[in-house]
Amino acid sequence: MVYTALRILLFFASLAIVIGVWMLIANSVPITWAVVIAFVISGLASYFLLNRQRAAFAQRVQVRADRAQARFEEMKAREDADDS
Repeated sequence: MVYTALRILLFFASLAIVIGVWMLIANSVPITWAVVIAFVISGLASYFLLNRQRAAFAQRVQVRADRAQARFEEMKAREDADDS
């Protein structure tokens, strides 16, 4: 949840900066291009700035996957024992 919230915050901050800079250069801002540029900037920035949060998120997902796999294997072994 923290990682996702930080990604969203980073995107909106990038969008605000892109729109602000564009307004300094020109009088109108094509929103589509501003969103695309902000998306690219926030993606690149999150790769470097949110590395620790991404690793923590990946670790939590891995732990949950390992627990689910262990439960599945336990149920499968119990089912095989019942069939014997």
